[in-house]
Amino acid sequence: MRPTFRTGVRVLAAGLVAAGFGSAAHADDWLQWRGPDRAGISTETGLLDEWPPEGPAVNWQIETLGHGYGTVSVEGEAIYVQGARDGQSAVFRLRAADGGEEWIRKLGPLYDHPNRGDGPRSVPTIVGDSLFVLNGMGEAARIAKDSGEVIWQFNMLERFGSPNTRWGISESPLVVRNRVFVMPGGRDGAIAALSVADGSTIWRSSELGDVASYSSLILREIGGAEVLLGFTGEAGVGVRADDGKLLWRYERPSTQHAINITTPVLVENLVFYTASYGVGGGALAITAEDEGGAFHSEEAYFGTRLQNHHGGVVAHEGTLYSFFGPALTAVDAKTGEVHWRTRSVGKGSLVMADGKLFMLSERNKVGLALATPEGYEERGRFEIEKRGGPTWTHPVVANGAFYIRDQAFLTSYDVAR
Repeated sequence: MRPTFRTGVRVLAAGLVAAGFGSAAHADDWLQWRGPDRAGISTETGLLDEWPPEGPAVNWQIETLGHGYGTVSVEGEAIYVQGARDGQSAVFRLRAADGGEEWIRKLGPLYDHPNRGDGPRSVPTIVGDSLFVLNGMGEAARIAKDSGEVIWQFNMLERFGSPNTRWGISESPLVVRNRVFVMPGGRDGAIAALSVADGSTIWRSSELGDVASYSSLILREIGGAEVLLGFTGEAGVGVRADDGKLLWRYERPSTQHAINITTPVLVENLVFYTASYGVGGGALAITAEDEGGAFHSEEAYFGTRLQNHHGGVVAHEGTLYSFFGPALTAVDAKTGEVHWRTRSVGKGSLVMADGKLFMLSERNKVGLALATPEGYEERGRFEIEKRGGPTWTHPVVANGAFYIRDQAFLTSYDVAR
C-alpha cells in the first residue's frame, strides 16, 4: 500500500536554537556538519553561475592541518577544523581572510589506523560562544570558541563502555538547546544525550543496543514530537529527543559490517537511509498514530542502485541528489524513480548552494552543476593536486567561499559573483 503524505513535519535549525546562547551568526555561515539544518544546503545566493576552465580563483591555501578527514565549520571571520599537531588530535581556529592560525587546542592521542590515516574525522559544532567536538578516539569536548579554553572534556567510549569503530569515531555532535546528542553505541544505549553545561549524561536510549556507525544525527519535529533521526551500525532509527525512547527501526538499508556513513534525509514524512557495499537505499514513511507519541513506519520504496558510500544526499524540491554508486544521480524523493544518472566527476561528496551542486570526487576532481531533475547540466570542472589518499572530506560553501580540505591542505576559493 502506498503511504499518504501528512503535514506536521518541521525542520529545526539545530545549532541555532540553543537556549541561553547568544549568537551573532551571519546568514551564510556554516555552523556544523552539513551546514544549516544538517541538510547539506547552504542559504547562500549570488554565487558564480559558471567556473572558468581552471576553476574559481584561489583566495588562499594552507598545508598545516595534519591528518584528518573532517571538514570546516565557519562563522563570520573564523574557521574551525580538526586536524593533527605534534602527534596529537587538535582543533584549530583559523582566520577566514587568509587561513592564518589564531589558536590550536590539543585533545589527546590520534586514532591509529594504518590504511586511512589517523587524524580526526568529524566537524566542530558552533553554538553561541562554544565549540562542541568529537575526535577519532572518542574525546568529547566543549571549547570556548574565542580562546580555545576547554570548558569540559571526557572520553565518550570510556564513559559508556563502548568499543571504537573500525575506522575511528566519525560523527559530529548535534547540539539543540541545552543538550548535546551523540552516538557512542553499545548494549546499554546506542544514543546518548549530554548536558551542554557540564557534559554529564542526561539519558541513554536503553531500548536501542546497536553498535555505533559513522553517521551523524539530525533532529526534526514529526507529529508534534522532536525526533532524532539516526543511522546506527545496524539500522536506520528514530529516537524521541526528550527521553531516548525508540520510535522505529529500519534494518534493510544497513550493511552487515556496521559501515553506515551517510546522514539520513527527511522529505515530507519520508526518511531516506542509504549505505554502500552492495546494500542500497530506502525510504521509510513515518506517521504519528496518536498524541501519545506512537508512530507507524512503513517502507515506501527501496533500491539496490540507491547506495551511497560516504558523500551524502541532498534533498531539494522533491528530488534527491547523490553519488549513488559511481554516478551522480537525481531521484524522485517520493517514489525512488531515477530522473537521470551521469558519471560527472566520479564518486564523491556534494553540497548545494544557490541552486547548484558543488561536488568533490574522491579522485581529486571538482565540479559544479545545476540542481535540477530535468537533466545534468555541468557549469564547471577542475582538478586539484593528488596528495596520496582519497579526497573524502566534504566541501563547504560559506560567505562567498568554497572550501576544500584534503588532509593537511585547506583551500579557500572565491565563488562570489
